[in-house]
Amino acid sequence: MATILHLETATTNCSVSIAKDGEMLVLKENNAANYSHSEQLHVFIKEALEEASLSFSDLDAVAISKGPGSYTGLRIGVSSAKGLCFSLDIPLISVPTLQSMAHQVDIKPGELVIPVLDARRMEVYSCVYNASYKEVRETRAEIIEEASFSEFVSDSKVYIIGSGAEKIRGVLEHPNFIFNESVVPSAKDMIQIALQKYQSNEFEDVAYFEPYYLKDFVLQQKKKKN
Repeated sequence: MATILHLETATTNCSVSIAKDGEMLVLKENNAANYSHSEQLHVFIKEALEEASLSFSDLDAVAISKGPGSYTGLRIGVSSAKGLCFSLDIPLISVPTLQSMAHQVDIKPGELVIPVLDARRMEVYSCVYNASYKEVRETRAEIIEEASFSEFVSDSKVYIIGSGAEKIRGVLEHPNFIFNESVVPSAKDMIQIALQKYQSNEFEDVAYFEPYYLKDFVLQQKKKKN
């Protein structure tokens, strides 16, 4: 019996779910236009526990969406997850953000799904998964060009999903590309991945775990006024 709290903060969607043995008990989320994780995350955690009639002591593990994604969002989520694991003395599980997104598409053998998160300009964070949701190509930060993902085009469908799909739609042309920019990472899609990791004891070192930022965070200084 495993009761796991899942936190997803890699994008604008502040999302919290609780599942028991892989069955979701409650989901709390808000995909606001701006990041609201610092205000909403702990409120959602408290409300989710109350709705599930659980207390913190009932949790067996905390799963965190590890990125790539927003630097600020990931930092807030990981800090909260590590704090809970430290205080409750329970394990920390990390879930690749793009892998959980891929689970939102029901694909057939031979088909592929490419979750893409919008980065700067024509850049996206992307990964390629097969029908078993296993990596066909590793996660990358890449500039979208006409030849992007061309090696994965075949007679089968290729689903390109997530916030980066909108910018890609205007560049890539092939009838087997299917675009859906409305897909956002959600804590509900972390559940099965987290349960498998819990059952196989795939835990993170709470003291040293860091989010998968993929790129170094660059703090841009404001230009001085003349």
